[in-house]
Amino acid sequence: MKANSLKLFGLILLLTGGATEAQEKKNVINDSNTALHLLQPEYKIPYRVLSVDDVKKDMDRILHYLRNNTPTRVVDKNTGKVITDYNKITKDSQLERGDFKIASYEWGVTYSGMLSAAEATGDESYFKYVKDRFNFISEIAPYFQKIYQKHKDIDPQMKQILHPQALDDAGAVCAAMIKAKMKDPSLKVDALIENYMDFILNKEYRLADGTFARTRPQHNTLWLDDMFMGIPPIAWYSNIANDDKKKYQAEALKQVFQFAERMWVPEKKLFRHGWVEEMEDHPSFHWGRANGWALLTMCEVLDVLPENYPQRDKLMNLFKEHVRGIAACQSGEGFWHQLLDRNDSYLETSATAIYVYCFAHAINKGWIDAIAYGPVVQLGWNAISTKINEKGQIEGTCVGTGMGFDPAFYYYRPINVYAAHGYGPVIWAGAEVINLLKQQHPKMNDSAVQYYKIEQTTNEPIFHVKN
Repeated sequence: MKANSLKLFGLILLLTGGATEAQEKKNVINDSNTALHLLQPEYKIPYRVLSVDDVKKDMDRILHYLRNNTPTRVVDKNTGKVITDYNKITKDSQLERGDFKIASYEWGVTYSGMLSAAEATGDESYFKYVKDRFNFISEIAPYFQKIYQKHKDIDPQMKQILHPQALDDAGAVCAAMIKAKMKDPSLKVDALIENYMDFILNKEYRLADGTFARTRPQHNTLWLDDMFMGIPPIAWYSNIANDDKKKYQAEALKQVFQFAERMWVPEKKLFRHGWVEEMEDHPSFHWGRANGWALLTMCEVLDVLPENYPQRDKLMNLFKEHVRGIAACQSGEGFWHQLLDRNDSYLETSATAIYVYCFAHAINKGWIDAIAYGPVVQLGWNAISTKINEKGQIEGTCVGTGMGFDPAFYYYRPINVYAAHGYGPVIWAGAEVINLLKQQHPKMNDSAVQYYKIEQTTNEPIFHVKN
């Protein structure tokens, strides 16, 4: 009896085990029973087709934060009391401190971004942000200038505006003022523009051949950043100058090529961050944001130059090569790295935003192919959107950065939500992505984002017939 029971128990185990094994085999996902290419990837960053509303909501959150944290008031620095009668401005008066300076080069980028946002969205709140601050600065400038002439001592923010000492003090804000003036001729920024341009054209330090340079950290150093700090205002000034406009276009183009002659690394299709005249070897640290400034500079100059301008094609070829080099460095998360060609350096927001703007702008202008680069833009914006927090602050931005000739310097630069460098590029990128979405029709096809010139109703692409 006992032996029979054991046999029966063994038979039950065998049958049960076989049933379980059969059930498990039935539940296995394999090539025979599942379309494996349709499995949902585990993306860390949203992988999706964007909408104009998605992008605008992100931008509006930033605008709301900046409106509330960049005031336009003059206060007594000792008491904090607001000064409404500008005749009562003294050497103890200063601009009210918010989270950001309203006339730094970073804010020049922000103003340019806001101007583009107003145009792309039709929302005049973005232009009002610019107009309010430019009107405020132009209104108070003469009063602070009187104090400076008497005491040689005024609020450092106002001194930067009235008596710039570097391209950082002048270029980006000047370019934005010129664009704003072109949009609204009633803006009274003419004197400020002329003051900035006088410094850029006549007082900024240069190499013997006229290339913008600095005397730090070494004598006769070129900073890639200075392409953007100095060249776009010269190019844009050609649109409003009272004398020969072509000479400003020629100067802008000359500066680009003289920077490229020393700083372009053709095998990488990237720029090095720094170049020192006395160096025999020139280390190539391809810092993300500086490469962004270079690409953005070329965008700005191409926007100004007439289509038939001599050497415009040469500039366009350099721009396209740079686009190729940068696109090849995009990470799988959509961001670009702090050092573009070093994937163990951190992912950085401001450079990513500059690239997203430039790529989207180039597609919209017809300079580069939407099929090839539209998905690059979309992946980049999806990444950026994860760095706009609920307050409207932008995370993951590298703080202001000097120049180093070792990798650790770049790897360990801090990031901070108060790094002003992220705000303008993100607003500018969002505006151009909206323009892109109005012209192109992204669609998921075989699980991948594809860009189409006309709206697709099927996964079999519908193409324009070329004449």
